[in-house]
Parts: sequence; structure tokens; C-alpha cells
Amino acid sequence: MAYGLGAAIVILGALFKILHWKFGNEMLMVGMIVEALVFAVSAFEPVDEDLDWTKVYPELGGAETESSPGANGMLSQKLDNLLQEAQIDKELIANLGASIKDFSGAAQGLSAASETIASTNNYNEQMAKAAAQMESLNGLYQVQMENASKQTELNSTLVENSEKLKVQMESLAENMASLNGVYGGMLSAMSAK
Repeated sequence: MAYGLGAAIVILGALFKILHWKFGNEMLMVGMIVEALVFAVSAFEPVDEDLDWTKVYPELGGAETESSPGANGMLSQKLDNLLQEAQIDKELIANLGASIKDFSGAAQGLSAASETIASTNNYNEQMAKAAAQMESLNGLYQVQMENASKQTELNSTLVENSEKLKVQMESLAENMASLNGVYGGMLSAMSAK
């Protein structure tokens, strides 16, 4: 009880100090002094003697335990009786062991099947991505074909326009030549006078 009372006073002193209440320093000092006195008094208390656990548990002392053959025999006999009452024989236990092994093999087969399914799903995802990319490439190819067709049309129009320009330039050259002939004749006539 003295320990609890001393601890309570220390906690109150710490509370006063932490919350900055009036007389916080004094309360903390009183609490620490009370705690120091409690520890000083506890130094003179009689010490409880340690119990000898080796009397209850001899194996703690390094001694070997004696197992009574009757207890082990009775336990084995009780277990045999329980197995007979439940009609569990060696054949049933062997069948149970075989079933567990078969179940283990089936579980491993399921693991392989699950890995195959995961691989198939991954393959399907990759194929879907490849199909999307092929569709994108097909779209780009279509655009290129349209552009090439337009370019061909522009080139043929350009050739037609070039032909027309050539014809007009030849006509212009002929007109200029005949106009030069007319002006040349006029100049000759004017200079002859």
C-alpha cells in the first residue's frame, strides 16, 4: 500500500508540474521525497524465500522423471478401446493415408492447371495488345494510301496544267514573234522616209 501511495503522490506532483499549476515544483519535490522514503523503507522489508520448484518438477533439477509403466499402458489401452468403439482399424487408417496422398497429388495437379490458366490469360492479353497494334497500323496504312491517292491526283493535275502552260507559252512566243515582225516592219518604214 505504501508503494501505491508514494506513486500517487509522485504522479500528482508530475501533473502539477506538466500543467504549470501553482505549486507544481513543490508538489513534484514532495512526491519525489515520498517516493525516496518508500524505497528506503522497502530496503528493510524481509525478503520472500524462493520456492524450490524442483520438488514439483524434478526435471528442472536435471533429474530424470520416472514414468510409471502403468500410466502409459493405461493411456494406450484407453486409446485402443476408443478406436475399437469408433470402429477404426488399421485398414481404415491406411485408406485415410492413401486418400491424403491422392488429395495431395490432386492439389499439385490443380496448381499446374492454375499456372496454365495464368499463362493462357497472359497470352490472351498479349494477343489483344498485338491485335490493337495491328489495327492501329492498319489505320495508319489506310491514311497513307489515301494520301498517296491524293498525291497521284495532284501530280496528274500538275502535269495537265504544265501541258496547258507549255501550249500557252508556245502560243505567246509565236504571237511575240509575229508582233516583233510587225514592229520591225513599222520601224523600217519609218526610217525609210
